[in-house]
Amino acid sequence: MMQDGAFRGFTVERLDGGVVVVEFNRPERLNGMAMPVKRDLVEILTEAQMDDSVRVIVFTGQGRAFSAGDDISGKESDLGAEGLVPEIHRGHHNHLGTYNGLRWISQALNRTVRSLDKLTVAAINGVAIQTGLSLALCCDFRMASSEARLGSGTLRFGLLPDEGGQYLVVRLLGVAKAMDFFMRNRILSADEALELGLVHEVVEPDQLRSKAIELASELADGPQVAMRLLKRSIYNAADLPWEAALDEIAAKTPMADYHADSREGVDAFREKRKPSFNAWLEADGGDGGAGGD
Repeated sequence: MMQDGAFRGFTVERLDGGVVVVEFNRPERLNGMAMPVKRDLVEILTEAQMDDSVRVIVFTGQGRAFSAGDDISGKESDLGAEGLVPEIHRGHHNHLGTYNGLRWISQALNRTVRSLDKLTVAAINGVAIQTGLSLALCCDFRMASSEARLGSGTLRFGLLPDEGGQYLVVRLLGVAKAMDFFMRNRILSADEALELGLVHEVVEPDQLRSKAIELASELADGPQVAMRLLKRSIYNAADLPWEAALDEIAAKTPMADYHADSREGVDAFREKRKPSFNAWLEADGGDGGAGGD
């Protein structure tokens, strides 16, 4: 079962209908990320992946920032809770340490978010820079406050978008626009990000949380088995050739076709009513088991 409560650098709140809100809670540091925060996030998201009662995860932040990137202030900070996982060396102490720190901690967080079968929503309440940007772009849906600002900002420090930001931006913008975005240190307004396709929707600041939860609830009400299979197939389709993409979705289709949700969908269509999906989740009790038909 996925835990809720306060953790290092963030809180987890479980809402009705399988919606979970992960809120970064270091507004005094613009929700800057630290290695312990990333490791606890990976643990929490692993629990979410294995807990069938979790359907959709919303990420947001307190204060003026979604996350302004890694906390490079050099100042000690109380992360607000005991760690879920033990402290280890953070890496970045030499060339190999930087490689390991990125591959096993920083990139691991974005890899985990991107790999979740559960749908994710980034409710971008303020600035989303570097780590904050790449985490938001790993989410399946991005809703931004009109006060949000999005950018990489790494070149201002002579650094690289080393947590996967270059891959994600190229996928969304294409090479030419990605080159302009990174090389000119673009910090985009919410409307500019919407125009380019980095976010799906812009709302007023006081509506962001409610609108994001409304979206999450809509997604959580859909047929979870088919949606999780389709999510993975959509991402795979971006990298696979045509014939391989056809074979990939053909291999997934029997899992959806023979599931109780598909029978409910067909019955509801014939009976001219709204389908009631996910009875298997209620029958399973949402205890994190495999569930299914």
